[in-house]
Amino acid sequence: MTIIRRFIAVAMAALFVGSAAAQDAKLKIATVDMQQLFKEYYRTTEAQQQINVERARIQKDNNEKLTAIRQIESDIALLKKQIEDPSLSDQKKAQVYKDHQAKYQEGIQLDKERREFLGRKNQALNEKMVQRMRGILEEIRKLVEERAKAENFDYVFDKSGMSTSQVPFLLYTKDATDITAALLKDLNKDAPAESAPAPEAPAPEAPKDK
Repeated sequence: MTIIRRFIAVAMAALFVGSAAAQDAKLKIATVDMQQLFKEYYRTTEAQQQINVERARIQKDNNEKLTAIRQIESDIALLKKQIEDPSLSDQKKAQVYKDHQAKYQEGIQLDKERREFLGRKNQALNEKMVQRMRGILEEIRKLVEERAKAENFDYVFDKSGMSTSQVPFLLYTKDATDITAALLKDLNKDAPAESAPAPEAPAPEAPKDK
């Protein structure tokens, strides 16, 4: 979820909607919780579910490759025991040793291919996730901007924004209107009945390289 938090932070930084014409009048200010909008938007939930399915598919493929490699490791162990058998003739031992080396090289090649496969698949999935989340955040940002213009707000501040030192950007605002609930209602007006807010727990990690 670290990548997602970075995109939210970028969206927050660009969220101020202002009007120079309001210099001589009282400023009309609104606040919004971008993190809440992102987490509770049904399209975020759908995107996360699709990503989880793809991660599980990658993990399944990786496990199948690991099973094949472990079988080779088992075969190598049996061949090694034959080599160490004193009753084995030199000719037979030479053949077993040759088979042992071939199996060993096969295992190395398969594991190399597995690692490369895992790297490619995870990179592609991460890039896909980044694009999906960026698109969702841009959609939310545009809705905030449209609401700000429609209701004639001079500024909209993201109250969930945090600085690099983890201190909230917005410590205090006077007479600010919180438009989070109204925006969330607009975002989820077309949500399928079975949709639920995105879970608080982080998404499953990419398959680990074993």
